[in-house]
Amino acid sequence: MPIRPLAFANALALTTGLLGVFLMVLRLFAPGLFVFIFNAQFFGADVALLLPVQLHLWTLISEFLVFVGGAWGFGLIGAVLYNWFIK
Repeated sequence: MPIRPLAFANALALTTGLLGVFLMVLRLFAPGLFVFIFNAQFFGADVALLLPVQLHLWTLISEFLVFVGGAWGFGLIGAVLYNWFIK
């Protein structure tokens, strides 16, 4: 059964956007919880130390747009390739 590429890309971008907003809100208002969740992705390694200490609005916005755009592009290309391979 083929995947609709635009629908899949939009769903992946929306999910990435919601997760990104959630993590940004956590970083701003609950930094301890953010560090715990962020480090849990890497099996407890303290990689949160690699994040910049100061947050800049334009950097946050540009990173968010790159995340969402990259997820959308990955979803589109992935769905097109999936459809091509199942034929």
